[in-house]
Amino acid sequence: MSEYIQKIGIIDESRPDENRTPLVPVHIKKLLKKYSSMKIIVQPSSKRCFPDQEYADSGADIKDDLSECDIIMGVKEILPELLIDSKIYMFFSHTSKIQSDNSAAAQGTPGMDKKELLFEILKKKITLIDYENLRDKTSKRYLGFGRFAGIVGCYNSLNLYLESINEKVMERAYILNSYEKLKSSIRSKDFKDAKIILTGDGRVTKGAIEYLEYTNIKKISEKDFINYNKSNPVYCNLPTSSYVKNLNGNSFDLQDFIKNPKNYVSQLENYLPFANLLISAHYWDPKSPKLFDIDNLSKFKQLIAIGDITCDINGSIPTTIRASTIKEPNYYIDKKQFKEINKLQNGLAIMAVDNLPSELPKESSTEFGDGIVEEIIPFLINDDGRIKKATITSNGKFCSSYEYLYNYINS
Repeated sequence: MSEYIQKIGIIDESRPDENRTPLVPVHIKKLLKKYSSMKIIVQPSSKRCFPDQEYADSGADIKDDLSECDIIMGVKEILPELLIDSKIYMFFSHTSKIQSDNSAAAQGTPGMDKKELLFEILKKKITLIDYENLRDKTSKRYLGFGRFAGIVGCYNSLNLYLESINEKVMERAYILNSYEKLKSSIRSKDFKDAKIILTGDGRVTKGAIEYLEYTNIKKISEKDFINYNKSNPVYCNLPTSSYVKNLNGNSFDLQDFIKNPKNYVSQLENYLPFANLLISAHYWDPKSPKLFDIDNLSKFKQLIAIGDITCDINGSIPTTIRASTIKEPNYYIDKKQFKEINKLQNGLAIMAVDNLPSELPKESSTEFGDGIVEEIIPFLINDDGRIKKATITSNGKFCSSYEYLYNYINS
């Protein structure tokens, strides 16, 4: 076994409300069985979804000091002062899409200073491998919490719709803390008159569609959605090819859209006047077009709620002016003045929780860790290129594919 990965450390997450983990106890047991010389150290945590004792029972050492570890794993960004010199770290840094201070503010943990984080990573000569950039040759990600973001985001959005039409809401997802209970909770609900637009075609969208299968909401085509005038609840899934068009009149090409998003304009406003709930679950790049013009918000007369699973602040959904929390998932926007108002003032309801999978932490962490065990650990030992491509920094410098981040940190 390579010396590159003799000892793995699992952090106690810096973010106070983050209860997920990159590896769960069953993964610890599996890895230690497969790699006899491996050692896994887990920092004690009172908020992690699996108790310390379960990790200990699986063979992990429980202690705060991770300095002996070769590679240290977390889920979200780590406080700069906690980073250990010259270590390899893996976590979602939310830095690779940054182009400016504005796009930095839209990404990742609210209040986390990305410049400070990147400066400290370079200063301490840390090797940063970002889960988000671990992709195959078609740019498909090997890892992600997207499926559960879609499931929980859909549940929360439907709950927001029920609240908006003064119907009894379902128990909060984090209280149920079980996908099976989420499915049971939804089956008896009638989402009368719901006309839902669901954007996207990736993991998040597929998670939302998976969950919608347990409701009485039926899927219809884009054309039928615009002309639909019945009371039975329906939804329309708009993939990227439907809600954007090429400014040059060329047919939609996904790879071109990813490389040249400025060449595209949103078409969502053709559909929004007919919807009362928008669930946004699409991929978005800071250079991509916003999905609608906030100045046109008052024209969407039927629209009463937006469930923004993407949760990019002032991003693709311009009404997302801040991230909400698991405990307080909803806020309300005045359609004409575009400012946050009291719930009783009948504004547009917004759900914008930025860590949705944390409402089902055990299941989402288990699925994520399955990917680490199968698609990442073996290639840390014998890289086929995927690890190198996902490495943002090494030995005090940005790697060649990420040198554009110098412009950001020096701005």
